[in-house]
This record gives sequence, structure tokens and C-alpha cells, in this order.
Amino acid sequence: MKENNVSRRDFVKTLGVVGVGSMVGVGQALAQSNAPSATTAPTPTKPVKIPTRPFGRMGVPVAILGPGGDFDIEANQIILKQAMDWGVTYWDTSGGSNAGRSERGIGMFLEKNPQTRREVFLSTKYDGGGMTQGLNQSLERLKTDYVDLYFLHGINNTSMLNDDLKAWVEKAKADKKIRFFGFATHANMENCLQESAKLGWIDGIMLKYDFHLMHTDAMKSAVDAAIKAGIGLIAMKTQGKGQLGTETEADLKLGGHFIQRGFTQQQAKLKAVWENPQITTICSQMPNTTILSANIAAALDKTSLTAADHAALREYAEATQSRHCAGCTQFCETAPGHQVPVGDVMRALMYHRSYGNPELARTVFRQLPETVRRGLAGFDYTAAERACPHGLPIGQLMREAGELFA
Repeated sequence: MKENNVSRRDFVKTLGVVGVGSMVGVGQALAQSNAPSATTAPTPTKPVKIPTRPFGRMGVPVAILGPGGDFDIEANQIILKQAMDWGVTYWDTSGGSNAGRSERGIGMFLEKNPQTRREVFLSTKYDGGGMTQGLNQSLERLKTDYVDLYFLHGINNTSMLNDDLKAWVEKAKADKKIRFFGFATHANMENCLQESAKLGWIDGIMLKYDFHLMHTDAMKSAVDAAIKAGIGLIAMKTQGKGQLGTETEADLKLGGHFIQRGFTQQQAKLKAVWENPQITTICSQMPNTTILSANIAAALDKTSLTAADHAALREYAEATQSRHCAGCTQFCETAPGHQVPVGDVMRALMYHRSYGNPELARTVFRQLPETVRRGLAGFDYTAAERACPHGLPIGQLMREAGELFA
């Protein structure tokens, strides 16, 4: 990983955050509110960039932090400007985010600042319809001739990664419309990584990866297989937020532990992911400058997590596993008599309750078959609950989703 020479004290002073020699000022702002902030990070007094890491077998340097595109970027141009100032140049979006406003927002910025295009590692995702039509529409919205990384969005098995798709990818690369290709996955992730590693033509994978999941033998093995195949890995959903949407004593205890260390639990969760050098970058939802500033502070800070910090995260993971969907849909969705895509419903609940993004939540929910949406309360989830390794109350959550998104 490319290093920098910025101390935590220097960064906080430069950023204009109240706090003596620590990130507490930034951290408390993040911990207290996820609402858009009128406070913006001032231009640094000296050029500072967050570290980069090589992306897969391609070796392209990519910033270790990037903003997710699931917010109205057209109305939040300042986020992209501040990101550029600090070297947060991995930008991720998708054709379906905010009905295309995410892509159009990035396109607006790139059109006004064309010199920045070569600095940005830009990814977007195919969300349905024809592949060529979807890519061309994204390129038009983004005001660019190419994207660095083009994803299939939200797959839970590798059946789509067939010879026809491989031929399409090769042509898109030959036409110089994409540089690299891969997929994003929220469910059955370990199997998706293992199987795609055998193909030889997948360049990058975005996966749900957090302190709950990173230590399991299955995830470690899957990540090792992908890295051995030269696949670049991008972590998302790193905060490990649950679907039940309740604050517990465990949440308060974890927050208190890290505040005493000088950063928030949110920053600690990012650090835990970055400590694995196999992960190239983190895609993090940063819809306001408070969160952006806090995440940049974590990326620049050289303080390593201690054994006690890791123990605190493990204790929290164990205490909250019954309200955290690990994406292991190979268990619940293959239970006898199962008829509901539990993982997709869980993801909608997470966006609504943990991320405070009801519009995105409803978008994900509307993609389910109408018969499933209307019948959530009537299905029998006994077998699915029995199969869940973490004991989630799947039936309760499915019925709550049906009422919430009705």
C-alpha cells in the first residue's frame, strides 16, 4: 500500500475539526448524525492524498476509499469535489441508482472538470435490459467514453458468467468501452468468489465484507482463491449493519470502547477491513461531508487496531449475529418449500433501517416478483429459519418488510 506522511494530529488540524491530537471531533460528528451537514472540509494547506493499492493482476493503483453512488449526486457535487481534493478517486455508481441521477451527477462533474477523468477509477453496474444498451446509456450519463470497471449487479450465483457473456466482455474491451469486468454480490458470496476464480476472465468483484464475515474459514478461503486468480476485491457494506434496526447495549459498549481510543466504531470497522491487504478498496456510502471527512481521517490515520480492538469487534459480532444477515442464502433459500429471496428482502430492510435510504430500499424491493411482494406474510419460513446459521427471525423480518413496503 502506498503510504503518506500525515499524522493524525496534522490531518485533524488541516481538516478544521475540533479535537486535540485525535479524530474524536470528526468521529463524534459521525456518531451523532448521519444527516447531511453544512460543514465542508476546507482545502488542505498542503497536498495530501489517501493511500492506493494495486487492483488485482492488472496492478492499476486504486484509492483505498471510494464513495458509493446510492444518493443524489446531481444535488451533491461538493462530495465529488472534496473527494478529489483528498485522493478519494475510486467512484462507484450504477445505472439504477436514484433513477440514473447518480450516474448523471458524476457525468455533470466530469463534464465540468474533464481533466479529472484520468484520475478517477470509475465503476458502474448493469441493472437489466440489454447489456450493450445498458452500457451505452451509462456512458452517456457519465459523459465518458469508457468505464474502468463494469459490473453485473447483485448476483448470487455464477450461472450468468457463461461463454456468451465472456464474448460480450471481450468485445466491450476491444471497443475500449470498458477496461475491466466483474460483478457485485451480496449473497452466497463465498461460492461466487470460488467459482469465478476458476473462470480466468473476471477482473474484479465487489462483495459484502465486514468484521462479522472476514474471519470465517469459508470467507478466508474464498478471498484467497480470488486473489490467487488475480481478481481485484472491493469491499462494501463494511459497517455490518443489521436488519432489525435496534440499538443495543452491545452497540453502546462498542462505541464507547473506540471513542476512548480516539476514533469511532465506524472508523474502526473501516480499519479492520483495510488491515487485510487482499482488499484493494472500500466502497462506502458517503452522502455528506461529515461522513466523507470521517472516512478520510480513518484512511489517513496510521494507528493500527490493537488486540483489544479486534477482541471488541469479535465480541460485538457475536452479540449481534442474530440481527445481522451474513448473506449465506445458500442455506435459507434452498430450504425445503422455500419460495422467497430472503437475501434481497433483507437487503431492502437494511437500506431502509440502517442506511436511512427508503428510496433505494423500495427500488430493491420492487425488483422482486409481484407474487412474492404481495405474499410475504403468508409463506411458511420454518425451514428457512431452521437452516439459518445465525438464528435470524426470518419470518418476522419478511412480514415486517411486507408491511413496510406495501
